[in-house]
Amino acid sequence: MASASWRNLHNAWKIQTRVIHALIIRELSTRFGRENIGFLWIMVEPLLFASLVGLLWSVIKGPEEHGISVVAFAATGYIPLTLFRHGVQRSVLVFTINSSLLYHRQIKIMDFILARFIIELLGCMMAYLFIGVILIATGYMPIPSDIRLFLAGWVLYALFCLSICLVLSPLSEVSEVMEKFIPVTTYIVLPFSGAFNMLSWLTPSMREFLLYSPFVNGMEMMRKGIWGEKVTAYYDVWNPLICSAVLIAIGLPLCRRVRRRLSVE
Repeated sequence: MASASWRNLHNAWKIQTRVIHALIIRELSTRFGRENIGFLWIMVEPLLFASLVGLLWSVIKGPEEHGISVVAFAATGYIPLTLFRHGVQRSVLVFTINSSLLYHRQIKIMDFILARFIIELLGCMMAYLFIGVILIATGYMPIPSDIRLFLAGWVLYALFCLSICLVLSPLSEVSEVMEKFIPVTTYIVLPFSGAFNMLSWLTPSMREFLLYSPFVNGMEMMRKGIWGEKVTAYYDVWNPLICSAVLIAIGLPLCRRVRRRLSVE
């Protein structure tokens, strides 16, 4: 009995993996086509955004702040922030846009969110790796001091971004007002993103307040993993984990509820 259940679970996993892979290929072809550099555009936008912001910061603030390269600091903050912004933007009305595909039994409503988020995640990871290699080679950023801590911070940050998309995506289907309001959240979150400073640079009261932000905890872990002893980081691993679990628990029923309202064309 147990082996049969395991086989069924394994087969279901294989089917959904193939479905998500097919949706990713479809989304990439629809969005970027097959001309020029094609799907590599998913890396170019966050890369350009982080690079331009870094150069602007270096002009305004100088080459270093608190002993850290301003260009590297901006890049490590804005690429994760781009993942959140693009993830939210791409999750708006994703069910309505792809509702005709629900004709296929293997395709689940969650697959649309996962496929689009994975595309944004891969693009930001590629941009992070590319700009990181350049900054390390030019001496603006050190080789990561603790790669495991950095990766743990990135995973927690990405997981929380995905959990937000699971809630906002079905809410965008509720009304036109919600649809228009949701992109505004990407700007509301900016002060609580941890992209602009580290907690050790702030007052104790502000530091304690921002520690409630899952974004800040993930960002602090990533930057501690990069700069090591050069920076003092404050973070709580359980904060983004618990917040993500709560949002996922809210988002999954919302997705099922919206699925019942969708008409398959």
